[in-house]
Amino acid sequence: MQSRWFEFGGDTILRADKYIRLASDLQSRIGWIFSKVPLTATNWEIEFEFKIHGKGNLHGDGMALWITKQRATGGPIFGSVDKFEGLGIFFDTYKNNRPGVTFPYVMAMVGDGQTSYDKNTDGKDQELAGCSARGIRGAAIPTKARLTYFQDQSLKLELRYKSEDEWTLCFETGAVAIPSVAYLGFSAETGELSDNFDIISVETKNMYTTVASSDAKVDASSSGKGKGRPKTRRAGGGWGWFFVKIVLVGVAIGGGYVGWTMYKTSKRHSRFD
Repeated sequence: MQSRWFEFGGDTILRADKYIRLASDLQSRIGWIFSKVPLTATNWEIEFEFKIHGKGNLHGDGMALWITKQRATGGPIFGSVDKFEGLGIFFDTYKNNRPGVTFPYVMAMVGDGQTSYDKNTDGKDQELAGCSARGIRGAAIPTKARLTYFQDQSLKLELRYKSEDEWTLCFETGAVAIPSVAYLGFSAETGELSDNFDIISVETKNMYTTVASSDAKVDASSSGKGKGRPKTRRAGGGWGWFFVKIVLVGVAIGGGYVGWTMYKTSKRHSRFD
């Protein structure tokens, strides 16, 4: 199967109208899916629904979201390449050696194209920011993550796994350097331990900044509290001013077919099926 918008490889399985399974609950599996179209917006938000689940009490290894120069290549870091250039968000479900840290653990790493991710320490020295997320695996509700980026300003990750109306802040940092031309991708890996790692839906948006004052340091809120961020509004966009969706389409081709469809800003946002 070929697509103008994306390609996948490794052990990735596509199930019509259900999910993209990056890695199955079997030993030694890796899989990935990447966009063919670069993410060129300077300010953006990526929200995706995913599911980590499997049999038994022991499980691993994890999955990742990528915003990188490299694309569509399998590797040893949660199913994709090491020494990447760009941003990786890792959902690590197996603890190797990080005393005092509760797993699953979600962390960000900014790669410079030369630095390796150290699996033996679960990326402790490469971590930009992160949080423990106990309960994100096998959650009773649809689990989601929302990554928001403002160039030269901030990077924020929020998670939804405790209840459907509650987003939990995982981290928020200052300015992060991301390549001007980078590709969105997802990957996963299993080793001696395993899990199912599924992507259910993905949505990207352009983010526009509304500056209320010359220094844009105050973001007024009803509570009178804030972190001094400029007000923002969301609009469709992401791949060159478009609203991008990954939609699982029910066409039977070898077990499933996935279509990526694009909607212009004027179309109404809707939840993925």
